[in-house]
Amino acid sequence: MSSHQIMQAAKALQQGGVIAYPTEAVYGLGCDPANPQAVQRLLQFKQRDWGKGLILIAAEIDQLAPYLAEIDGPLKERVLATWPGPVTWLWPAKPGVSKLVRGQHDTIAVRVTAHPLAAELCTIFGGALVSTSANLSGNPPARNPEQVHAQFNNNLDYVLEGEVGGLAEPSQIRDVLSGRVLR
Repeated sequence: MSSHQIMQAAKALQQGGVIAYPTEAVYGLGCDPANPQAVQRLLQFKQRDWGKGLILIAAEIDQLAPYLAEIDGPLKERVLATWPGPVTWLWPAKPGVSKLVRGQHDTIAVRVTAHPLAAELCTIFGGALVSTSANLSGNPPARNPEQVHAQFNNNLDYVLEGEVGGLAEPSQIRDVLSGRVLR
């Protein structure tokens, strides 16, 4: 993977685009979570109900700070012990986080990714990204660029090619406040 390709993907994101990129288990669809038009396009492409909410990934927790309410130290330590890694946490959202991103929830799903390409993309982009599986709702998630193209008919603004991580299943989802595993 060349840094030129990652720069092209980051540029597409900065211009309000919707892209696909490899993550720990599957290809993800991503966009700038602070751009409502981009989030709306992503939801339309995926044919996903906005009320379900979306996952945000980042290269480091500081990139998630604009979206996260403060939690007490021991809870935060529990989360940080799993990152970077394939664990997504439902964390209380800051007031004002877009409903398009958090859905009908008071929490937001967040992860500091362990996938080197996805992490580098977040770093070059300069912030957190929406990361939902690259598939039409109800279809199996794409695990390679060919499957991305087959489901989205080249409608995406960029497909960052690379290998997905070694996980067989999408990231585990846990609740920050209760510690419960939800998926």
